[in-house]
Amino acid sequence: MPRPVILLSTTYVRRAARMQAAVNDGYFDCVSRAGGLPVLAPPVESPAEIRELLHLAGALLLVGGDDVDARRFGERNHARAKPVHARHDAFELALARAAVRRGVPLLGICRGCQVLNVALGGTLVQDIRSAIPRSLRHRRHSARRSARHPVSIEPGTLLARIVGEKRLAANSSHHQAVGRLGRGLVASAHASDGVVEAVESKRRGRFVLGVQWHPETLPRAKRHGALFRALVKAARTAR
Repeated sequence: MPRPVILLSTTYVRRAARMQAAVNDGYFDCVSRAGGLPVLAPPVESPAEIRELLHLAGALLLVGGDDVDARRFGERNHARAKPVHARHDAFELALARAAVRRGVPLLGICRGCQVLNVALGGTLVQDIRSAIPRSLRHRRHSARRSARHPVSIEPGTLLARIVGEKRLAANSSHHQAVGRLGRGLVASAHASDGVVEAVESKRRGRFVLGVQWHPETLPRAKRHGALFRALVKAARTAR
């Protein structure tokens, strides 16, 4: 049986004198290890191209990266914000909306979780430390390869069924988080300071899930690897 295609969004950044679309190897390694065929998607601009990309895909993985431009959800950017290139935002937001509309299984990681929420009309907490003075240290760049704080998972959710636990040790590297929930989404995990750590579709049977941590950097952790295995399984079922 051929492996299902898992479409990976790419970061769009300037390197030297050129713009490049790229993705960290942990994402496609985890997809491949889970039985999927990772295919990288450059930031195309037309709705027709996005439809064609999704036609090829069994599922979509929205990867991590820098901040969503706050103007995308009607706010000014915080002084600590680091918005991505406008083409990057436009592509991922359109891709997420189209995937949800077409019923393509979707997993968003870190920025990808935030993109999913904004794509469906939600907002972001632009700087956790400013908004929640007694918050946990969510931004630990050196902590991606080791779990740093627990998240509490809502029972009966898709996330709970995937990881099989009520609590999970997560690795954080973000200063923004989900604010007002997007249409059709529910928070399925929280940190002890109240920060939303995962969102998913309210509709049972739909694989639409965003997590705020970085499971792709914990490939040998069974519970984190389960997210990629579940995405690949959903891609097989969707086809």
